[in-house]
Amino acid sequence: MEPGDPAQVLVVGAGPTGLALAAQLTAFGVRVRLVDRAADRVHESRALAIQPRTLEVLAGLGVTERLVAAGNRMVRLVLHVRGRALSLPMFDFGLADTAYPYLLFLSQAETERILTEHLAAAGVVVERQVELTALTQDGDGVSCELSHGDGRAEVVAARYVVGCDGAHSSVRRLAGIGFEGGTYPQTFVLADVDADGIEPGAAHVFIGDRGPLFFFPLGSPATWRLLAIRPPAEVDDGRPVDLPAVQDLADEYTGGGVRLRDPVWMTDFRIHLRAATAYRSGRAFLAGDAAHIHSPAGAQGMNTGIQDAVNLAWKLAHTLRGATPRLLDTYETERLPVGRTVLRFTDRAFTAATSTTPLVRAARARVPALLVPLAARAKRARAFVFRNAAQLGIRYRNSPLSTDNARSWRRGPRPGDRLPDTAVLHNGERTTLHAAVAAPAWHLIVCGASPPPAALVELTGRYEGCWSCTGSPPNPTRASCTTRAGRPCAASA
Repeated sequence: MEPGDPAQVLVVGAGPTGLALAAQLTAFGVRVRLVDRAADRVHESRALAIQPRTLEVLAGLGVTERLVAAGNRMVRLVLHVRGRALSLPMFDFGLADTAYPYLLFLSQAETERILTEHLAAAGVVVERQVELTALTQDGDGVSCELSHGDGRAEVVAARYVVGCDGAHSSVRRLAGIGFEGGTYPQTFVLADVDADGIEPGAAHVFIGDRGPLFFFPLGSPATWRLLAIRPPAEVDDGRPVDLPAVQDLADEYTGGGVRLRDPVWMTDFRIHLRAATAYRSGRAFLAGDAAHIHSPAGAQGMNTGIQDAVNLAWKLAHTLRGATPRLLDTYETERLPVGRTVLRFTDRAFTAATSTTPLVRAARARVPALLVPLAARAKRARAFVFRNAAQLGIRYRNSPLSTDNARSWRRGPRPGDRLPDTAVLHNGERTTLHAAVAAPAWHLIVCGASPPPAALVELTGRYEGCWSCTGSPPNPTRASCTTRAGRPCAASA
């Protein structure tokens, strides 16, 4: 954006969701301003895991390889139950349709750093200590009053405003959107520490009567993230969260075999379960924690927010270019059900992990010992569970944008499903389907081993971003093209 050019979209909140939204909009050529009330970006670990689908949707920006290089791939999960250590491999799922068949551990601090640097290289700088204080809108745009840290007041006119400003969203409040839900009774402790006596290269879960204690591998500046429920007596007595308190908690689960040291960050917190009643009010939109907050079970929160941003970005960009404003209606149609599904999933997982009823406690103590050995051998079952947790199964079949003209049942993806990745030839060079369509443009995919019809060749020449790919051998690719076109592909694979 050139100095003095008015922003088309004001993004409020520069966490992972806001950074991803600003980056996507910038890639589409949209003029963006990105503001945040905080004086600096996050330097604590906070959100810890990036799912495969998030790595896929960020790949077009060119940041995914930087994220992967900075993070740790989760290769093994070790469950500690009644003195037994049960190991479950977390790789080799047989997921051939993604380039990222793993959970990536990377601190939110590093994720924000990489996205912030990417934006800065594109000419977008996060404006810090800037708070949204008032919002009005009409048929042409929004008027946003901003309060700067130095006391200045500013009125910004933009076409749209997006609240990526978290659970206490100013955009949500000023737009009059409700935020329904509640708070779990437990208090959790979180500590980023170094530890001796715990096997590296894996995530560890210690099962106890009160719920689990987790050790997640971090890398640096601390080796491990510890997460567990605080003993209620400590909360009632007001005991501070310090290293002795966290060590006592670790001893309760590990029998004293793990020694903690060199804490980088320690805190306690409550977990909320809330959802916005709408993702849009006129020209004001919500994404990420401003729209949905829930337990960290399954590492869904930050990932869902980033995917909100990617879904909204291209729709805003094309509407600004003259597409029908009805396109923006599909953001809520597609993403609100996803948010509600994530809330249900995390609530059930949280309840199963933390309930203190005798039946659930007995199940936690006995079921893992029975299921983990079976799961270690059942690669297809592990792949099914992982695919859903990895958000690779999210689909928009009921979206107005998904039109299925196929008259018979076919295997493979349908309109609204995620496009599977596969090896392809493009202009004689080997690549992947996702890499071929990563650029922010419309893409026409012609499947088959034979040259496409002349009419399609002429079409690809007229429109920027049309690619002709030859699959090798692409049952998933062919299914996608067949279903989306509503008739067989022009050439067989």
